[in-house]
Amino acid sequence: MITGVNHVTLAVTDLARSVAFWRDVAGLRLVADWARDGMAHGAYLEGGALWLCLMRHDGPLPRRRDYTHIALTCAPEEFDTLAARLRAHAPEWQENRSEGASVYFLDPDGHRMELHCGTLQSRLRTWAEAPPPGLRLYPE
Repeated sequence: MITGVNHVTLAVTDLARSVAFWRDVAGLRLVADWARDGMAHGAYLEGGALWLCLMRHDGPLPRRRDYTHIALTCAPEEFDTLAARLRAHAPEWQENRSEGASVYFLDPDGHRMELHCGTLQSRLRTWAEAPPPGLRLYPE
């Protein structure tokens, strides 16, 4: 049985730019980086239980246009400050229309991300109170 996310790896076109964004804007801690053939190649950052790997990719990255994204969490008391910092440095790709506070942003390489304050349990409680059409909840 899968018990959680082990790590997330993002392909990036400019490793230094991406490390600066995830460290200085998003607040992750840089824990390692490495080079291959004399060029910066990858980095590991962490924030709470998140292990983020950035890997340099040569050439353009494909752009997704669907709803696929990675949602990250933060402490509720830190949401407003972090959301403001993200909005100041990253374009938003969607407005929040779901339960809980969220900001949907693009990282420097256009990866669709979300900063969300809420849990699966809070989402299910909201849906139980006002179910969207066709909702089915499955008991434990």
